[in-house]
Amino acid sequence: MLIAGAGMAGLVCAARARELGLQPSVVEKGTRAGGSMLLSSGVAWRHLEWDDFRAECPGGDDALQRLIWERVDDALAWLVSLGAEPVWQDTENPRTTGKRFDPRALTELLARDVELGTPIPADAEAPLVLATGGFGKRLAAERGLLLRANPWSDGGGFDLARGRGAAVTGGMEEFYGRAMPAPPARIREEDFVPLSQLYGRWARVFSEDGDDVTPAHVSWSENDLAQAIGPRAWYVLDDEGLAHARARVDAARAAGGTLVDPRELPFDTPPDARVAVHVVWKTSGYELREQDGDVPSVGSEIEQDGQRLVVTKVGPSPLPGDTRACAYLAR
Repeated sequence: MLIAGAGMAGLVCAARARELGLQPSVVEKGTRAGGSMLLSSGVAWRHLEWDDFRAECPGGDDALQRLIWERVDDALAWLVSLGAEPVWQDTENPRTTGKRFDPRALTELLARDVELGTPIPADAEAPLVLATGGFGKRLAAERGLLLRANPWSDGGGFDLARGRGAAVTGGMEEFYGRAMPAPPARIREEDFVPLSQLYGRWARVFSEDGDDVTPAHVSWSENDLAQAIGPRAWYVLDDEGLAHARARVDAARAAGGTLVDPRELPFDTPPDARVAVHVVWKTSGYELREQDGDVPSVGSEIEQDGQRLVVTKVGPSPLPGDTRACAYLAR
């Protein structure tokens, strides 16, 4: 059997297939195994309560959600039986349960006989398992967001399945996202977790135009904020909020993010505001491309991959030690 994709789904699929006596071949078009799991905090979890799961993800397929919710515990026990060593035995979140693993160690344990740099053959026949990581790269480009996933999740496997008659579930317009320091902050793949600005529940949230878009309620995961506001926003914190968010605010400052006195903003903020942090939403980094020639001016249009993109900003490169200028593009 052929398994396309060497992220978490493809690797555990191959491990189970070997247990069943099959000889799977795993192809991965990227340059490494592990997929987006390798870039994550390594927590595999479920909601403790089924009703909480449905309340936070109402647009999903309830039958598939029920399947996941009921089987995750046994699946994690099976993973441990293969030799995976949990870093945490639970999530340390009273609303969820699961285990945390070291992503690199887990990848090294599971990645056997993976053919890297190998796309899905156009004429691939059954049995074929598509574990190709979704279409985060394409979604980020369409919505003007930054990509918080591996750069190869462009929807190739999804398109292949659709071309062969597969249907899609509900919730296709949603994504799992995080707020990150906005450019010119330097964000590398290894920064995806430590630079997540997870303190929106203690902040007043303002759009780029100064509209107060603070939700009445923010969930513990803050993923609802990712769905509710635009690609960029300002998180404005008072003393109490800053006490909760200090470590992540300091991380944003160290990465070169934009932090200002709220009185410097071109719109009114609460009188007790202490700091404003410029954030940008990322789907669950940057895609950097090199090009010779002069740096284009703000407002000019550039064609990339058949799309007309607009230069929204020119600033320092987000790569550490890189002195070149960088043009930031959006649709």
